[in-house]
Amino acid sequence: MDIKIKRWTHLGLGAALMTTTALAGCGEPAAKDQPTASEQPAADAPTEADVEAKLEEVNGAAASSGEGEGGVAIEAALTDPVVYNIALTVAEAHVLAARDAYRDGEAQAAGEMFAHPVSEVLFDMEPVFEARGVSDFTNQFLEASAAVFAGESVEEINARTAAIIATLRAAAGHAPDDGSSPASVTTGVVADMIDRSTKMYRLAGESDFYEPYLDGYGFYTAAKDQFEASQEAIEVENPDAAKAIRGALTLLGEAYPTAARPDMLDADVSALTVAASEVFLTVGD
Repeated sequence: MDIKIKRWTHLGLGAALMTTTALAGCGEPAAKDQPTASEQPAADAPTEADVEAKLEEVNGAAASSGEGEGGVAIEAALTDPVVYNIALTVAEAHVLAARDAYRDGEAQAAGEMFAHPVSEVLFDMEPVFEARGVSDFTNQFLEASAAVFAGESVEEINARTAAIIATLRAAAGHAPDDGSSPASVTTGVVADMIDRSTKMYRLAGESDFYEPYLDGYGFYTAAKDQFEASQEAIEVENPDAAKAIRGALTLLGEAYPTAARPDMLDADVSALTVAASEVFLTVGD
C-alpha cells in the first residue's frame, strides 16, 4: 500500500501482551497538591525556534529508540498531525476501554488500563507536548487508576473518563499544521485505530489473555467515536473512505460486542483484515 511509513506504525505483539503487567506506582494516587490539567496555566504558544529545538531533541531520542512502546513514531508526531493525534487517540482508546471494563465488573483490568498510556505513549510524547505548548496531564490517568482501585462508583469513573477525554481534545488543538484538513486527519487516525483493533482481535484469538481483547475493544471504540463526530465532513471530502470505515466498524462492532471478553471469539479475522486494508487503500498519503 502506498501509505507513508512514518504514519502507519502499530503495536507489536509483545507490547500488547505487556498490558498484563501493572505499571509500577499505578495504584498510587497523585500528590494532593499537584494541579489537574484544567487548573494548570496555559503554556505560551511555541515559537518556530522552540519547535526546531525540540525536533532536534526528539530526533536524538528517536535515533536510539525508534518508536514509543505504543507503536507511535514519536519523531514524526512533532510535525505530522495524524501521528500526533494517533498518540492522543491511543491514550483515549485505553481510557474508553478502562471505563467500560469497570462498568462490566473488570476492576483490575480497568485500573491497569487507565494507567497504561502513561508509560506506553505519553511519557515518550512528553518532549513533543512541551514543544507544542501542552502542559503535562498524566496525573489524570494515574488518579483515575487509583480511583478504580479505591472503589469509586461507575458514575464517578465515567466522569473522570469524560474529563480525560476533554483534556485529550484540548491537546489535539495544539497539533502541528501541515496543511491537512481536519477531516483527512481524523480519517488517518480512524484508519490506524481500525488496524490496531483488527490486529488485537487476531492476537486475542490466539490466547486466553483478556488484555489484547480489551485493547482491541478500546481501539474500536475510539475509532467509532471519532468517526461519528466527523463522518459528515469525511463523507464530503472522501466518500470512499467513509464507506470503507463504516464497513470496517460494522464488522468490528460484531467482534467487540462488549468490553467483557465473550466466551467465544468467532468473528471472521480474514474479513476484518480485508476491511481494515480497504480503509487504508482509501486514505492515500
